[in-house]
Amino acid sequence: GSSSIYFPQENPIKEKAKAYDSNEPEKPAEHQPNIYTPLKERKADFLEKNQEHHSTTSQSRSKFRDQSSIGKQSQPLAKNDGESQSGFRKSRTWLLVLLIAVPLLYVLWSGIPSFLDATLSSRDTQILQAFRARMKKLKNTYQSQDPSLWKRTHVFLEKHLNASHLHLEPAILLFTAGQEAEKALRCLSNEIADAFAFSQNATTIKINGADKAILDSDIVKVEVDNELSSGFREGKKVAVVHRFELLPAGSTLIFYKYCDHENAAFKDVALLLTVLLDEQSLRKSLTLQEVEEKVRDFLWAKFTSSEVPRSYNSMDTDKLSGLWSRISHLVLPVWPEKGLPVEGCT
Repeated sequence: GSSSIYFPQENPIKEKAKAYDSNEPEKPAEHQPNIYTPLKERKADFLEKNQEHHSTTSQSRSKFRDQSSIGKQSQPLAKNDGESQSGFRKSRTWLLVLLIAVPLLYVLWSGIPSFLDATLSSRDTQILQAFRARMKKLKNTYQSQDPSLWKRTHVFLEKHLNASHLHLEPAILLFTAGQEAEKALRCLSNEIADAFAFSQNATTIKINGADKAILDSDIVKVEVDNELSSGFREGKKVAVVHRFELLPAGSTLIFYKYCDHENAAFKDVALLLTVLLDEQSLRKSLTLQEVEEKVRDFLWAKFTSSEVPRSYNSMDTDKLSGLWSRISHLVLPVWPEKGLPVEGCT
């Protein structure tokens, strides 16, 4: 970027002339013309300008690099600022969504059980009202019965009519009576079973032990099993087994399957059993515990007597103990009634 200036050397003739001229008195230096001065000034000026140009170029380049680096540094900063602002907006949006969604979900979630409870409660109320209305009508018809019969039957069966209660086992009732109350026993057990079924818009399974008394024990067991299982699968909610004591002894073991406390085949149903005692009448002074013991002793004598034909599935004391523990949840006496239809109950 710089140039060199070469000056031609002077020849000897000029040097002699200079020496000759030197004999003349010297003029003041300021009046002597210097031919080299313009050249030196030009050279100095050129070098100065060259340095200024180089400095300017360097400063420009340095400034450009600085600007470039500043631009590069500021670009990530701007980008980070943009990302942070974008993230803040997204966070604020999600926060608003959560603030709206959480209360809404809570309202919906808390409202669904309330709606279901209200629906179930309404259904339960209708069922219970229908059952109570029928039972009230029966109570007016069978006025000779003990108040405890109505009270216990109400409580026992209403638990199974309330869908909010978990059904762990079926409802088992055993009604008993003396010979004088045979018609009342049959009619009342039918009426209570029908009231239970009617409230649930269902029908009743009816089994008559007297019709099966002379049949083989194994055959009766299969028949009873088929009648109960098919009826309950069809949606029937209650079964009445009349004259339980007349069933062949071995066939009664099928009730293990339907009256078990924990493993009953159907848990949301009711079974009403009737036992007609040999004695003419039951004293009304008997307690419920005494009535239960009387029925137990009667069935023991009936099913384990030496006169009862033995078969492969014949009854014994251990089997009868197991059966009794399953069917004796609630044993209630039935008293004779006046004014019942002469033709009896269906």
